[in-house]
Amino acid sequence: MRQTAYKHYLLLVLTVILAFNFLDRVALGLVLQDIKVDLHLSDTQLGFLSGIAFALFYSVMGIPIARWADRGNRVIIISLTATLWSVMVTLCGMAGSFAQLLLIRIGVGVGEAGCVPPAHSLIADYFPRAERPRAIAIYQLGTPLSFVVGYFLAGWLNELYGWRITFGLVGTPGLVLALLAWFTLREPRRAKSTNAAESGVASTLRPASQATMPSPVAPSLRDVCVTLWANATFRHLLFCLSVIYFAGYGILQWQPTFFVRTYGLQTGELGTWFAVSYGLGGMVGTYLGGEWASRHAAHNESLQLKTIAVAIAGSGILSIFIYLSPKPYLAFALMGVSSAVLNTVNGPLFATVQTLVPSQMRATAIGLIYLFANLIGMGLGPLAVGALSDAFRSWAEEESLRYALLILAPVGYFWGAWHSWMGGKNVTRDLATIQTEHETNTEVTGARKTNDSARPAEQSCS
Repeated sequence: MRQTAYKHYLLLVLTVILAFNFLDRVALGLVLQDIKVDLHLSDTQLGFLSGIAFALFYSVMGIPIARWADRGNRVIIISLTATLWSVMVTLCGMAGSFAQLLLIRIGVGVGEAGCVPPAHSLIADYFPRAERPRAIAIYQLGTPLSFVVGYFLAGWLNELYGWRITFGLVGTPGLVLALLAWFTLREPRRAKSTNAAESGVASTLRPASQATMPSPVAPSLRDVCVTLWANATFRHLLFCLSVIYFAGYGILQWQPTFFVRTYGLQTGELGTWFAVSYGLGGMVGTYLGGEWASRHAAHNESLQLKTIAVAIAGSGILSIFIYLSPKPYLAFALMGVSSAVLNTVNGPLFATVQTLVPSQMRATAIGLIYLFANLIGMGLGPLAVGALSDAFRSWAEEESLRYALLILAPVGYFWGAWHSWMGGKNVTRDLATIQTEHETNTEVTGARKTNDSARPAEQSCS
């Protein structure tokens, strides 16, 4: 009973940390127009600032941090990196030029890279395969929760006090959460058996008096990459997330600016509407997606991924009409529905990734996915929208951003849906192959141990 209560507490803390880890990116999108005016920047500079400058270091640093997480203490990693990104977000409000803000955003990216891979690995250790879609979905609620808090809070703070004070206040809560994780969460590798770690099934922690078990031996990065690339389902999910992130981050960073320019909304009202549309819509969709997968499609990853494909394509269709809407409130309603539909993919997709790989590769697998998805998506998506907007300005004038977003929306979502569907066609075979390899390795290991234990007896008999 205590173990059940603890694993749900851990899930709650990790979810709240994820919400504040994502909060500054939500706030940045909302205040881009104010930063543009204050620092005299172009749309291309804003796209570079909110895109590749952050994503490059966020993605690349995710790999060594994930490798560390596959071997070391994941709680310590989450606590230290949370402290780093909190301090750097606070410093964003002190930047006096494009170059200064650029360097600070790089620091934010390095810190925020340490949040997701260790958290996914911890959750997979505590929750078995059938429960993982629900558990991962609850964790992923941190993203839409950041929309609720971030858009509402940042919108009104920016309108009342300006973007500089907004960043100062947004960064502070992360320090409290870092301390909470440090003092209240436990690294399960220090107390659970190797068998429980390999199966990913939550186990009862041993008393402190018992000897602790060593951390699982992590394979080399080359071995991890070769193993993951040989898995067709993993490849398709990697491509799926990359193109979705390309469209999604490009839209996310520029949508607030689109509503400011096109409809003349102030950030306070805009933040409230975005909190409802993205935040509540995303929370409902994320929860329902994970609940449906665990309740009605447990152990059926093929059905999960094919259903995800339909949801992604549907969200792409809805996104087109957002930018064709003559009224802002109709656009907000369409955003809410589109967000709910798209976010149903979070739990099943990431749970499938965790089920596809051994426990000693889980953090690195998530790190590699985020490397490509964020470099392509977060790095190039906002930059592509900014560049398209500048290119269209000669003939579209103030409507240039509308056309840039209208082009980006369907491309990424339809392409991503195709990869999810193909993953659904391969996942059953890939899971069977993984299970066979695991059983073979177990038998070989058992045979070696039996032979090793038999040798002394044979020698004594002789």
